[in-house]
Amino acid sequence: MRTAEFNRESVLRNAMQAFMTYGYNKTSMPKLTEVTGLHPGSIYCAFKNKKGLLLAAIEQYQADRRAHYQQLFENSTSLRCALERFLQDLTNECVADESKKVCLLTKTLNEIGEQDKEIQSALSTHLQQFESLIKQQFLTPWPDSEVMSEEAATNKARFFIMCVYGIRTYSATQCNSAELQALADQTLAASLSP
Repeated sequence: MRTAEFNRESVLRNAMQAFMTYGYNKTSMPKLTEVTGLHPGSIYCAFKNKKGLLLAAIEQYQADRRAHYQQLFENSTSLRCALERFLQDLTNECVADESKKVCLLTKTLNEIGEQDKEIQSALSTHLQQFESLIKQQFLTPWPDSEVMSEEAATNKARFFIMCVYGIRTYSATQCNSAELQALADQTLAASLSP
C-alpha cells in the first residue's frame, strides 16, 4: 500500500477550519475531502477516521495558537502590554472573520466532549496548557506588576480565560467592535486589579 504524500499542517489547518465552521457532526467526509484535497482513503490511511483527523486538527490548532500567543507575549514589555495585545488580537479576530470567532477547543467540547472520553481528555489537556501559558504571564516579574503567588496567578489566569471565552461567545451574536473593545477593556482592568 502506498503512503499518502501531503502537507500535513496545511491539511490539518483546512480540516480545523471546517470543524470550526460546521462543527464535528456536520462536517461530512465529502466536506473533509473537499477542504483537505485528500481522497477518503488517504484520510483514513493517515488519520484512521474522522475522529483521528479531529484529534490531529486539535493538536495543530493548539500548536498554532500557542506559537501565536507566545509571539504576542515575547514582544511585550509589561503585564498590561501582554494582556492588552492578547485582548486586541482577540477582538480583531472576532470582528474580522466569522470562523475565527470560534475556539476549536470549546466548540468541540460543547458539541461532543462529554460523549467521547478520548476527545474530552485531549481537550482538557490543551485547555490546561492554555491556562498555564496565561498563568505564566501573571507569574512573570514584569516591571509594572508585583510578584504573584501561584494561587493568585492561577485564579487570575482562570478569570482571564473565562472572559476571553465570554467575549468570543458574545461576538457570535453581537459583533460590534466598540462593544467588544469595551468588554476587553473591562477584562483588562479586572485582570490587573489587586
